[in-house]
Amino acid sequence: MKRTQWIVAGAALLLTVGIYAATQDNIFGAKPKHTAAAATVQPAGITIDSILHHAKEALTPEQATRINFLENSISRGDVATQKEHVYHQLARFWKDTARIFEPYAWYTAEAARLENSENSLTFAAHLFLDNLQTEQNPAVKQWKGLQAKDLFERSLKLNPDSDSSQIGLGATYLFGGISENPMEGLTRIRQVADKDSTNVYAQLTLGRASLMSRQMDRAIARYQKVVELDPRNLEAILTLADIYEQQGDKKLAVQWYRRSLALIEIPGLRAEVEKRIGLLSK
Repeated sequence: MKRTQWIVAGAALLLTVGIYAATQDNIFGAKPKHTAAAATVQPAGITIDSILHHAKEALTPEQATRINFLENSISRGDVATQKEHVYHQLARFWKDTARIFEPYAWYTAEAARLENSENSLTFAAHLFLDNLQTEQNPAVKQWKGLQAKDLFERSLKLNPDSDSSQIGLGATYLFGGISENPMEGLTRIRQVADKDSTNVYAQLTLGRASLMSRQMDRAIARYQKVVELDPRNLEAILTLADIYEQQGDKKLAVQWYRRSLALIEIPGLRAEVEKRIGLLSK
């Protein structure tokens, strides 16, 4: 495993998935060679038609027939509930059959916009937010950020007091490449953390922000706070191990890596951590 895969751009997605998935092409399977992306609000040159066009290049003839039938069903649906049902079917197809993330998330978001419930909107928003944090293409990252922003904002209209959605929106500004002023995102997150210092999601997101800006002392403090609040938080434990390894403190790195072993359920990830422990213990 390459060293850069352990902390992607200093602001890794959940390392419980991210470290392992970095060696497995894509959580939903290998992407088509020309994967693009789309949006209701979209960066120049990126459309939903382009992402679906390139995604369909990876389908078998039988799968293409199925997806065309489902897409045609959208135009035949004359009420929102019918369209919502078809969007869910399309989302399941792209997730379970085609195993391509972007159209899966897109149709999940479209269904959520029609349903317009806080739970469905925040679920779809977090799909995009979690995924964009390991996205390497700036235009695709921005598209995913714009999708997450729209969904979090819709959710906050329904529940303006949701700390989770405030943090999610702040993280979207911070990591999604949609704002020229990262402080806009940090301010939202810090407002929650200042109000409730025990909010694990706020502390975790601020830890990722510190990593992104290479403020390692602050990152350590944030992740240690997370572990105090949530001793089984695997992302915080693995990130602390990685930071100490970067700093050359092999003893502390090994301690944190060993602490993570009891929490790891993914065999490939466990093997990678055991490998790191072996190398650092020499």
